[in-house]
Amino acid sequence: MTKKAAETAAGPAFFVAAEQHFPKGTRLIDDDLTGRLLPLGARVMVWLMRPAWIRDWMLGMMDKKYPGIVALFPCRKRYIEEKVAEAVASQVERVVNLGAGSDTLAYRLPALAGVPVWEVDQPENIDLKRSGLEKALGQVPAHVTLVSIDFDREDLVDVLASHGYALDKRTFFILEAVTQYLTEPGIRSTFEFLAKAPAGSRLVFTYVSKDFMEGKALHGLDSLHERLVVKDQTWLFGMDPEGVPDFLDGYGWRVLEHVGSKELAERYVTPTGRTLQSMPIEPVVYAEKM
Repeated sequence: MTKKAAETAAGPAFFVAAEQHFPKGTRLIDDDLTGRLLPLGARVMVWLMRPAWIRDWMLGMMDKKYPGIVALFPCRKRYIEEKVAEAVASQVERVVNLGAGSDTLAYRLPALAGVPVWEVDQPENIDLKRSGLEKALGQVPAHVTLVSIDFDREDLVDVLASHGYALDKRTFFILEAVTQYLTEPGIRSTFEFLAKAPAGSRLVFTYVSKDFMEGKALHGLDSLHERLVVKDQTWLFGMDPEGVPDFLDGYGWRVLEHVGSKELAERYVTPTGRTLQSMPIEPVVYAEKM
């Protein structure tokens, strides 16, 4: 995982924070904490969006440049939120959020109030998260453990074990917007770790389609491809949607749901009455350990 990946954490958080300026009932997600964890510059931008006309103009410009970006992050976070709540209520005993970034699920979801959560990310992001939480909440809540790691070079089992986590209980694993930043050895190492999870554990992960990474299906996101894949080489890995079930099966997981942008928009955008599409290059997979 490149160091540039650490710089992308504020992007999803910005769009979640901006959603809070919409009236209840038309928001894609309710999250009053994310905005408080943003860097100063991003907080100022969100603050400037309080008037509806400025909010709509700014988000409209961003969605025009990167079609589907406004809905992408709030929609997939809603999806993850629902799956975690369901699993914790029925069978999962702990949560490990790999590449947690600025995600606030552990702090705002009532179902997780008494559930041990490990948030794992690069040292830069963990330091920012700790500082932000201390300012916003006074301290990191007792049920959350923040863990620094280099995904490409350190062993997840060893690092998590040093922070009190053991693969002996059913766990919900989250890899939101992580796989595209890893090298192929990093991907293999991560899923080898996941292969050790107890049966009944759950996993949600997102990935960037291989066709987009190869420049074959850009969906109007040419400038995004040029910046992240070609120029900066921040995104490193893509997956073929048709190959996902076999890939997971090799590590002892089976697909429960494989959700694309159209389905996410139908679930979360359509009920609000807003007309938004979700970015089509990053599907979500929900899986169970066999």
